Amino acid sequence: MSSSEEMRPVTAEAAQHVRVRVEMVLELTDADEVIRAAWARIHEDDLMPDEERRQAADAVAQDPAEAIAYLLDPVDLVTDVPGVELAQASWSSELAEYDPEETWDSDDE
Repeated sequence: MSSSEEMRPVTAEAAQHVRVRVEMVLELTDADEVIRAAWARIHEDDLMPDEERRQAADAVAQDPAEAIAYLLDPVDLVTDVPGVELAQASWSSELAEYDPEETWDSDDE
């Protein structure tokens, strides 16, 4: 790698994009309520094709984490933030072991 190709830190003046990482652990207090809410969200989505709607409904019925993924939309986090436009987003959820006494290491990556 030549000196002109070396990795250089991105400066605030040159940056056009900011990567935001958020990690949460949610306590599932009523799985049935979460599933019902996800079913309602899926049913209300007029843009979802019928076959995809059936698959989504089956998925949330089998996995509360999947239901939560249908209910949480990180896009909503930036909708009202002035001066930014969402360039890309992805998210997922999964059931997880959680120990509130365990220290969270924020430098996983």
